[in-house]
Parts: sequence; structure tokens; C-alpha cells
Amino acid sequence: MEYLPAIFTVALIHLLAVMSPGPDFIVTIHNSLKYSRRTGIYSAIGLGLGIAVHVTYCLVGIAVIISKSILLFSITKYLGAAYLIYIGIKALRSKPGPDYASEEHVQQDISPLQALRSGFLTNVTNPKATLFFLSLFTLVIDPSTPVAVKMVMGVEMVLATMLWFGVVAVVVSHRLVRKHVAKIQHRLEQCMGGILILFGLKVATQHAK
Repeated sequence: MEYLPAIFTVALIHLLAVMSPGPDFIVTIHNSLKYSRRTGIYSAIGLGLGIAVHVTYCLVGIAVIISKSILLFSITKYLGAAYLIYIGIKALRSKPGPDYASEEHVQQDISPLQALRSGFLTNVTNPKATLFFLSLFTLVIDPSTPVAVKMVMGVEMVLATMLWFGVVAVVVSHRLVRKHVAKIQHRLEQCMGGILILFGLKVATQHAK
């Protein structure tokens, strides 16, 4: 019971961070609109699995090594930037296709594994997430906190991530939303592609602190 306040504090900080607009949010919306609700939900699960990786290496201390090593941080940074720019360019180069609201559109859906990979890579290669979890585990969570309690915090953050982006996927893929989006689907996809490229460029210029 003595660690409940700390668990709730960490949960709140993480939830606020997850809800703030970023690559994870854009990718969830993009996959939910372009493909399907199922793909959006699997993308959300992939994002949660990415969080699990961040939590794991923070627990074993690898995050400190990454943040202190210019080489390792740079590798992580440029891999993340390259992936975001890559999917951004793919979205920018997209051509008008089937209506988001049409039934035929479902046939062009990607597999659950591809959706999982999309969400996972977006999150796990984001150096901003590395720095966030490093600061969370070193500045917010007391070093004396038992590993079991830290694991509970980690599981909570993974599940909260999946749940939040799962809700986003469900809302965005709703029939009424698709109906309104249908008229501007192509331009919207290009706009999201541009935003992803900007996020990629921002990641590429991120500095370790």
C-alpha cells in the first residue's frame, strides 16, 4: 500500500505523455483511417509492446548507457528518424484510392503482424521515448523502489498505452468519422505524411541531455 501513491503518480505522468500529440498518435490515426479499425487496434498493441521494451531496458539500466553514449544514442535517433520519414514519404506519395467509408476498402487492409510492426517500430525507435523513460525511472521513481513495484508500473504503462490508442483507433474508425473524412481522405493522408516527416526531422535533431 505504501507504493500506491508512487504508482498513481507515474501512471498519471505517463498518461499525460501518451495523450500528447506525437508520432504514436499520428500513426494510429493513419492506420485506422487508411486501413481499418482492426489495423488501428493492432497498431495500438504494437505501440504498447514498444513501451514494454523501453520499460525493460530501463529496469536493467541500459537506458543510462544509451543516454550517455553519443554513438548508441545517435544510432537510435537516426533509425527512428529514418523510419518516421520513410512512412511519411509513403503517405505523401499516396494516390487517390478507395473511399475510407466504402466496404471495398477493407479488402486492401494489411495483416495484423504488419500493423503490430508499424506501431512497435514507431514507438521503440523514438529516442524521445528513451529519454522520457530514463527521466521517469531516474528522477520520478525512487531508486529504493522494489523491482516488483517497478514492474507493476511498467505493466500499467504498457496496458494504458494499448488502451488509449485502442480507444483512438475505435473513435477514428467509426462509420460517421469515416463518412466525414471520405471527401478529404487523400489530402488528409498526405497531410499526416508531412507531419510524420516533420516528426522524423525533429527526432533527427534531438540531443541527449
